[in-house]
Amino acid sequence: MERWKTACIALILGVGLAVLGTTPQPAAPIDSDPAGFSAARAMDHVRIIAAEPHPTGSQANADVRAYIIAEMREMGLEVSTTTGDVPDRSLDRFGHWSGTRPDALTLTNIIGVLPGNNRAAPAVALMAHHDTVWASPGAPDDTAGVASILETVRGVKASGILERDVIVVLTDGEELGLLGARQFFDSNPLSDRIGAIINLEARGGGGRTTLFQTSSQNGEAVDVYRQAVSRPGGSSLATFVYEALPNDTDLTPALERDYTAYNLSFIGRSGLYHSPKATPENLDQGSLQDMGEQTLSLTRALGNADELPQPSPNTTFFDAFGIILVSYGTAIGWVLFGVMAALHIYCLRGNGGGMAGTLRGLGASAVVIVGGGAVLYGLNIISGAASGEADYYDRLAAIPMLTGQALLICVAALAASAPLWAGRNGSAAGVLIALVLQIYAPITSYIVVWPFLLSGIAGAVATRFSGRWVEGVKAVCGALLLGFVLQYGFQLMQGVGPDLPAVTAVLAALMIPMLGTLIPAVNRRSAFAVTALCLVLASTIALWVRFDPVADTVAAYESLKG
Repeated sequence: MERWKTACIALILGVGLAVLGTTPQPAAPIDSDPAGFSAARAMDHVRIIAAEPHPTGSQANADVRAYIIAEMREMGLEVSTTTGDVPDRSLDRFGHWSGTRPDALTLTNIIGVLPGNNRAAPAVALMAHHDTVWASPGAPDDTAGVASILETVRGVKASGILERDVIVVLTDGEELGLLGARQFFDSNPLSDRIGAIINLEARGGGGRTTLFQTSSQNGEAVDVYRQAVSRPGGSSLATFVYEALPNDTDLTPALERDYTAYNLSFIGRSGLYHSPKATPENLDQGSLQDMGEQTLSLTRALGNADELPQPSPNTTFFDAFGIILVSYGTAIGWVLFGVMAALHIYCLRGNGGGMAGTLRGLGASAVVIVGGGAVLYGLNIISGAASGEADYYDRLAAIPMLTGQALLICVAALAASAPLWAGRNGSAAGVLIALVLQIYAPITSYIVVWPFLLSGIAGAVATRFSGRWVEGVKAVCGALLLGFVLQYGFQLMQGVGPDLPAVTAVLAALMIPMLGTLIPAVNRRSAFAVTALCLVLASTIALWVRFDPVADTVAAYESLKG
């Protein structure tokens, strides 16, 4: 009974930590500290800029530019614009959006310079794009970025000029193929003055703002971010996954230069991506606050730095529930792996059962990873992922449902494998997986090492000691582990959930040794009942997503599923 009590405490605390790590902070009111960032003040810009769609070449886009230029000049920036012709391939894309291909379009970048005390020092650039796709007001993408930059510049001026110049780069034609960014970095002389750059993006209308991409050799760059940002978000796993995907932002052409670079974005409320409903009213002001506070803090740190971050070995980093950013180099990663492996070897020896016991643990991992992953893959097909009728934007809108489905299947897989892991500490599979990651992709290994380090601590303490304090150790370790798995599982579903929900089964398997420590035994009939119930509910969700009407948030230019 005591162990079930400990498990329940760990469950409650773990869910709380996951909510903390995935929820943006409240928006600061309009009368908050003038030197700080206020989402309420930034929303004044959002409401004007995102009042209607403003794609490249439109009159609405010209009106938006006029407003932005006036605001920048009022804040004392040296403002200029550059223009360029939109190439044929981008005109074809515009024709796909609107149904009518224009003969020609002109893009216009807006460039502003806020002078610093040392104008010879390499500058800090803030970048976002002011254009939208056709038929979307674009409050998140990328008006949130533009408004964050305008409010950041106002906050910088309110607290005193920085040592370095701040160069504001508001590009046009991003939605047509990064046109404005490529023009700026290819031909604008100001691009040669930049030493560090922060790009702001959004793929959705809410959620935590995270650091999802950096320049290469990012050790010093990440360290500046860690010290500057009070509520960090992001991970080296996210940067690894993003680099492996065929995605681009305005930062892509910038990364061809030797800048220190940061890419910040939020991707929650994904159904609002390129949506006609991407209005100011539907933008999460907490996400805007999150983006703006990180941008302002990082701008101040870079703008006043004696030296900008220099290339240094890539670092492993992740935010712990948005409270702190944990970061360390490869050598520390090997130390952590060694401690984790030693703890699990100790637990496995303490379990008894020899090779048969180890094989049971491997079997439990196989049930969760292979079995759970296969079921998730199958349900994803049933929900419409492999169907020609599936609409990309409709799938984005379904992410909340798909996340619930993934959670149910992970619970089902853990319940189905319970007879194999109940009452057992340690994991040979975890040690092997962590070793492979530490060798071939060390910046990603934390996703396995830290969960197994926590379960190793709990298992070793439970094996070696007794007493009520042991239950406390297990509850704390269990809560931290569950919160970690839920937070990053949620973020993975937001990022790749519509296509690769099966990756959550790997995260679920990280829970196995901790569950074995917390739960001494299970009733097979109860485990079967939980498995069956979760499978039924998850299958119902898959069918619901497959046959429900197309979401009213889908991009206006997309063909709909029948």
